[in-house]
Amino acid sequence: MHAKLMAGAVLLTISSLLQPASAAPDWQMVAKAFGKSGTEMPDGVYRVGLPRTDLKVSLDGVALKPGFALGGWVAFEPMGNQAMVMGDVVLTQDEVNPVMKKLGGIEITALHNHLLRAEPMTLYMHVFGQGDPVPLAIALHAGLALSKTPMGGGAQPQAAPQIEFDAAGVDQTMGYKGKANGAVYQFTIPRAEPVEENGMEVPAAMGSAIAINFQSTGGGKAAITGDFVLTAKEVNPVIKAMQDDGIEITALHSHMLDEQPRLFFMHFWANDDAQKLANGLRAALDKVAVKKS
Repeated sequence: MHAKLMAGAVLLTISSLLQPASAAPDWQMVAKAFGKSGTEMPDGVYRVGLPRTDLKVSLDGVALKPGFALGGWVAFEPMGNQAMVMGDVVLTQDEVNPVMKKLGGIEITALHNHLLRAEPMTLYMHVFGQGDPVPLAIALHAGLALSKTPMGGGAQPQAAPQIEFDAAGVDQTMGYKGKANGAVYQFTIPRAEPVEENGMEVPAAMGSAIAINFQSTGGGKAAITGDFVLTAKEVNPVIKAMQDDGIEITALHSHMLDEQPRLFFMHFWANDDAQKLANGLRAALDKVAVKKS
């Protein structure tokens, strides 16, 4: 009888192994719970953009486009029928504590500035969670409801402003192909080695890649901002390379808590000839282990 039970247990184990894997999360349900739909990225990440189109922020006389420096987001990476969620939400000073207190079940992994002298001042709160994506989305929605973050379908489509600098020349100098988003020209440059958090790979869509944004400011000039994703030994060589070309370092901090390798995120700002700035950024990229284009 004991042998029969053992054989039955073995068959049950084999049968369970042959069962199909847990279904991926239902992103439509996640969108409904969160209150705003997103886009499933090529790597399977479901990403929801949260640009602060309601804010009018300027820095050194430059009106900042939402896609340039005010583009919050949350992204869900599937783990079977569960998910890991990360995000970077843009908040005004008076929104920070109400939102933070309301985010039940969601960890806060960073809170900081990205820029200096911006008026009004905006802060950036990074969040993390793991589990059933629908309750995670509900918790995120409850927190963001205490801010004025737009959660509708977004503004009506408008004619895209032209990039007013030589984008092809900037591409050639940078060694990567950028992408136009209205008056903003954006680069996403992954690091050479994978980044992991709690044993899960963190893809570019969840904030592990270098982000560089150019915003046209007229006459072949552009403002630049974004963040370099760096190991400790890369930090000061990158600072020097950017400062040598007149690019201001505006913040240096962590975004995650348990990532491997340990990473630091460096934010920057300048408003100058776009080609000159591309030269400085390229010099900084030469100090970083990035994927080749």
